[in-house]
Amino acid sequence: MNAGSSAFRLARSLCLLSVVSLCSLSLPLSLPLLFPPGHSVISPDAWVPLAEIARPHGVRGELRLKLFNRDSDALLEADEVLVRLPSGEEHEVSVDTARRADQAILMKLHSVDDRTRADEIRGALICIKRDALPPLDDGEFYICDIVDARVVVASGESKGELGTVREVRSYPSVDALVVKTADGGKDYEIPLVGAFVESVDATAGLVTLVTVDGIERG
Repeated sequence: MNAGSSAFRLARSLCLLSVVSLCSLSLPLSLPLLFPPGHSVISPDAWVPLAEIARPHGVRGELRLKLFNRDSDALLEADEVLVRLPSGEEHEVSVDTARRADQAILMKLHSVDDRTRADEIRGALICIKRDALPPLDDGEFYICDIVDARVVVASGESKGELGTVREVRSYPSVDALVVKTADGGKDYEIPLVGAFVESVDATAGLVTLVTVDGIERG
């Protein structure tokens, strides 16, 4: 995928890039990898967080979910989700119902039948499997597919191996690739635009930058 002179498109079913629909800009990044560090393709069976339980809704156990990507409808199609509690404990649970409520989703999980039980799991993450995410268009990728990818620079004073992808951050004007540097110094924040990002190969786990000249670290 070549950025050309235009900004990358971010795939936003979650997490979140053309860069792709982002899985989620705030989603946790400790996801199991199919390959060792340096290759970013995660297992199709890996659980990817799409939302957080914000609070109970009503008295019959329904949950109001805060979506990491408000435009995503992936959870509306889910028959089963993984509930990851703040303690780290995880449970696979069947979904009874799920429906839209403005920019949130109201979900009823099997065995969560009253407000008290719903309140007990407030703050938990709701996850679906990577292979249940919607298919991507050409030139798109999910953030979870490039976490830990190698980052190399094609030209300039920093030409060569720069580090690995730590996360993607979203700002009002631009999305930025946060790079953990190989030299152990401060991170780079690389704007996801064609002037800086030459290509993103999620399958190979490789991000190629045009340059980092002019970008301050940390």
